[in-house]
Amino acid sequence: MLKKQSAVGIFVLIGLLCVGYLTIKLGRMELFGSNGYSITAQFSSVSGLRNGANVEISGVQVGRVTKIHLDPTSYLAQVTMQIDKGISLSDDTMASIKTSGLIGDRFVELTPGGSTDTLAEGSSITDTEPPVDLIALISKYVFGSI
Repeated sequence: MLKKQSAVGIFVLIGLLCVGYLTIKLGRMELFGSNGYSITAQFSSVSGLRNGANVEISGVQVGRVTKIHLDPTSYLAQVTMQIDKGISLSDDTMASIKTSGLIGDRFVELTPGGSTDTLAEGSSITDTEPPVDLIALISKYVFGSI
C-alpha cells in the first residue's frame, strides 16, 4: 500500500513540475534573469501594440516588448524591448510597428542599417515608424480623398 502511495505522490509531483514549467514558458516569464539586452524606441503612436509582443527581423523573432509607457516630456510612446543575446543591432536600425495579417497582432519589425556602430544596453532607436491606421485609409478611399 505504501508503494502505491509513494508512486502516486511522485507522479503528482512530476505533473505539477511540468505544469509549472509550461506556465512559465507559455507566459513568457523569466525566472533566472534576462537573456539579452534592453533597448528603447519612441513612436508617435503604438495603437494595438501590447507588452509581450514579438520583436522581429526579417520575420524571425529576436526579442519581445517588455514595457510601453508615455514619455512625459515629449508625449511620445516609449517602447522598451528585450533583444536576445547574440543579436547585434547597428545604431541606425529602424523600428516599425507592423500587423501580422489583416487584423492580426501588432509586433515591432526591426530593419538593420549599415553602420558599424552597435546599440548597447539602454540605447535608443531614433528612426521609427508608427503603425498604419487602416480605418483612416479605408475612410479616405471610401470618401474619395485618395
